[in-house]
Amino acid sequence: ALVTRVRMSTPTTEPSTSLAHIPRTAVKALIEAGDDIVGSEVQVKGWVRTIRSQKALSFIEVNDGSSLKGVQVVAEAESTADYDEVVSAIGTGAAVIARGSVVESKGKGQRFEIKATHVDVIGTCDDSYPLQKKRHSLEFLRTIAHLRPRTNMIGAISRVRSALAQATHAFFAEEGFHYVQTPLITASDCEGAGEMFRVTTLPAKASELPLAEDKDSIDYSNDFFGKPAFLTVSGQLAAEAYACALGNVYTFGPTFRAENSQTQRHLAEFHMIEPEIAFAELEDVMDNAEKYVKYVVASARERCGADFDLFSNFVDKELAGRLDVLVSEPFERVPYATAIELLQAEIAKDPSKWEFPEVDFGTDMASEHERWLTEKHFQKPVFVYNYPREIKSFYMRDNDDGRTVAAMDLLVPGVGELIGGSQREERLDQLKKKMKESGLNEEDYWWYLDLRRYGTVPHGGYGLGFERLVCYVTGTSNIRDAIAFPRFPGGCE
Repeated sequence: ALVTRVRMSTPTTEPSTSLAHIPRTAVKALIEAGDDIVGSEVQVKGWVRTIRSQKALSFIEVNDGSSLKGVQVVAEAESTADYDEVVSAIGTGAAVIARGSVVESKGKGQRFEIKATHVDVIGTCDDSYPLQKKRHSLEFLRTIAHLRPRTNMIGAISRVRSALAQATHAFFAEEGFHYVQTPLITASDCEGAGEMFRVTTLPAKASELPLAEDKDSIDYSNDFFGKPAFLTVSGQLAAEAYACALGNVYTFGPTFRAENSQTQRHLAEFHMIEPEIAFAELEDVMDNAEKYVKYVVASARERCGADFDLFSNFVDKELAGRLDVLVSEPFERVPYATAIELLQAEIAKDPSKWEFPEVDFGTDMASEHERWLTEKHFQKPVFVYNYPREIKSFYMRDNDDGRTVAAMDLLVPGVGELIGGSQREERLDQLKKKMKESGLNEEDYWWYLDLRRYGTVPHGGYGLGFERLVCYVTGTSNIRDAIAFPRFPGGCE
């Protein structure tokens, strides 16, 4: 019954025929099963976390990624086929298939274990495996991103990330939204920031690049799209087009920003959730954003209880309390002008405690300002709304006061800004004026302006950085641990 590989490069061998007809049981399902599972014959497939071997008895912890905890497989010389050969081939990290009967466990911390009749070693793992049984730093794990999901911490973050993504689709489906897949390649800069990755098929050699008449710039009319093209920073503008036809829509996909930042809060490739709501004003946008965040957090906690226990015990002991407040209490809502007054009063007590003590109307709040508002003053998530128009994007609707726009940010403890949104400028003349102020060419946005020419309606939406949501919900401090393979300046492996 033994199937092994001597070298990792050898093709994987099929498991023995004695195991092939038994359905696979997920470790999570076995752990959460009722007492009636005792006596059942099961088959689990996974990777060995630990093995404790004696001459005639071995305890093998097998984890298949479905849960934080693994299941203990007990192999005995008298009842497990080819016992000596099997045990000698198993090491931490080896891939195995174990078959046997479920019995009540005599050990602590587990209700059931498997009394093995067969254990097949599908993939061996030698002593060079970097994830031996000890705690590894997150910094070290980032150097082996292809193996780190096998650890407790990254595995737990990954399961919660998956639960949040599935809850996202469930929420918007229940709310009657349509899912729209917007382009990743664009000729438009949604944010007007210019920090975009260029997409081109032009030659790599400088001597072969087609030049414009001024001989100082590239002639992109010879490029694939006939004009400059970029990886998108947002699907919002395209989503607006569909919201003005289907009513309520959302996007959920990768976005890109060529910002040369090495902070714990920034990625070059990340995912955005961007709903757009037709016939809506700013209050409607905030209502939907609050309902969404509460829904997905509650759903993830319900599905991934053991993972959240890990975060509370080893990452942030205050995490559970913060999430309790989030799902059970209404979010605070405060105008930007009031938030600035609160900050000015607090900073005046001791300006030396602040990295950025100068705060006035028109200040783009720093992370320390956002976190003081949500962590210290209100001690809950906070919507700050009606921002000065000069620090916000061109598409945000001007308020009647002439100095603010109908924009909002959702600030949460531990992260700061989680969501940014606004009511969109639906008035054609006003939008043209704002585009001119931002230095944008109307010809590049002709289709966006058409939405205001033909049946324009008040509408709004928001963008949520999905990796920041994962950080907030799991207590993860570095955003590079909230995504499978992080992309950042100098990092693209």
